[in-house]
Amino acid sequence: MAKNSNKIVYAVALVLFLGGLSYLIFSGLTQDSVYFLNVTEALAQDRAEIGNARLFGKVSPANLTVADGKLGADFDLVDKMETDKTLRVQFKGALPDTFKEDVEVIVEGRFTPDGQVFVAKTLVTKCPSKYEEQSKQMEQGKNQKG
Repeated sequence: MAKNSNKIVYAVALVLFLGGLSYLIFSGLTQDSVYFLNVTEALAQDRAEIGNARLFGKVSPANLTVADGKLGADFDLVDKMETDKTLRVQFKGALPDTFKEDVEVIVEGRFTPDGQVFVAKTLVTKCPSKYEEQSKQMEQGKNQKG
């Protein structure tokens, strides 16, 4: 009789452990998952349902408004491949020194409920000179191998 009750206790403990572990894995994956999209992909989806997203593109010179002290900006994010596709981005916070017109940026945040404006929590600019250097090194490596 004692052996049967021990088995039941172990089975219940195992079920509770697996249930708790499953909950932690599921909640961790759903809270930290972020879509990484270009502008065209974001426009093709229902923006109100995207949730957290990371978008990349170029800062359009048109409609660029920088707040006093470079503590925020409103701008149009242009797709690199399809330059006629744009999204309005609103960012409040310190802008990087390299933020300017036509620079490539990655913004992370979410769309407003109507899906018209992307409110960014973070903004990161890509440094073109850094990637040009890497690109030249890669091309030189290809030429030496081939």
